[in-house]
Amino acid sequence: MINYLKGELVSKVENSPAGCNITVEVNGIGYLVQTNRKVVNNLPDVGENVKVYTTLIHREDIMYLCGFENREDRDLFNILQSVSGVGVKVALMLLEELGAHELVSAVIGEDARALARTKGVGPKLAQRLILELKDKMTNWRDKVEFVAPKKVHSESQTERESYIEAESVLLSLGYTKDETAKSLEKARAQSANKNNPEELLRIALQWLAGE
Repeated sequence: MINYLKGELVSKVENSPAGCNITVEVNGIGYLVQTNRKVVNNLPDVGENVKVYTTLIHREDIMYLCGFENREDRDLFNILQSVSGVGVKVALMLLEELGAHELVSAVIGEDARALARTKGVGPKLAQRLILELKDKMTNWRDKVEFVAPKKVHSESQTERESYIEAESVLLSLGYTKDETAKSLEKARAQSANKNNPEELLRIALQWLAGE
């Protein structure tokens, strides 16, 4: 119904009882749009012009918009919701945690562990996502111009496994996902051996202790 909104970004809200949201004013009308932290953080400052791709959610007692930076994320959001047990919040969290490219790669590559990193996605739901969406996402990827984000370096499987191991320990210690991500980002930048989860964990804990 509404493909996208193009107008002035009036507000950005990361934490509220209703979750992340933004308001975009178009021709004097302010549209409240539900989204995730990744979108909120990547959008320009309040007062700038933005273009947000949207999908309309229509339930029995409520109707609202969800918004995304690009058409690909919006399409993946719609695909995710075709799976039983994946509602708006879980779909938004999957795109926030993994991003479009890693999400598609995890489903097609049957990487349930990567999917289960997302809050609200347990092992059973991760397997269901793979089972129900592998063919859909393969067909979708082949039909769109879907380019992997550029990386400064190619991350090895060992590096990824070390990161996940250190991440699991920090989360088990009670640190939030945001604190864990920031500390491990610092640890990766300072570590001489990114394949060593103990070194990543040591540097991350030092950074957290100093915050």
